[in-house]
Amino acid sequence: MKRIASTKNERVKEWKKLQSRKKREERGLFLIEGLHLIEEALKYKSIVQELIVLDGAKLPNHFFEGTIPTTIVSKEVFSLLSEMDSPQGVMAVCKQLRWEIDLNVKKWLLIDAVQDPGNLGTIIRTADAAGMDVVILGDGTVDLYNSKTIRATQGSIFHLPVINSSLKPIISKLKEEKIPVFGTSTKNAVFYKEIPPSETFALLVGNEGNGVSKELLDMTDQNLHIPIYGKAESLNVAVASAIFMYHLRK
Repeated sequence: MKRIASTKNERVKEWKKLQSRKKREERGLFLIEGLHLIEEALKYKSIVQELIVLDGAKLPNHFFEGTIPTTIVSKEVFSLLSEMDSPQGVMAVCKQLRWEIDLNVKKWLLIDAVQDPGNLGTIIRTADAAGMDVVILGDGTVDLYNSKTIRATQGSIFHLPVINSSLKPIISKLKEEKIPVFGTSTKNAVFYKEIPPSETFALLVGNEGNGVSKELLDMTDQNLHIPIYGKAESLNVAVASAIFMYHLRK
């Protein structure tokens, strides 16, 4: 194992740069932090490229049983890199996941310009729990590898394909494949329970403030809404997504 004590070390500077979306995209890498996320990542070959461990941290023995390069760092170095309120003493450099779009899968979640990383991570986690097959991140959506997004997924980022792609061509292809596409809107929409559960469907959810763009809503087979019985103006997009996904799946 290597040891690094100085925050001025070049390796530390390289790790720190991975907190920038631009640098993550350039290098095809991202950082994760915490025991649970790293446990999940270690289940999949070649994702974890390097472990960064706080000197003195007590970790499961199997973290050190493989061939993954490990560096022990000082408290000062770990504090510089950590973005958690209560750090657990371990982080990892991971390879970004690359997935190909497979039109043969049945349950699609399409996300249009969701901008809050916590919302996006929660939606991905819920999509995993609801048994969705793929999540497509449309233009304007927050970075999948934002640290807050990753933490909110609770490891689901490693469980199902999450792919960046413009949504218009995806929706066109889904319609060619006779996969019904359901938009989410309060306008020109039916009560979601009027649509029966199905073996195959695509659900389109949108931006926290503006919802799904009109251009995309005009492409859907049917738009759905959830009634508001109280005085709230709307539901959080992650909560609404959960209701729709669990209802639509068969």
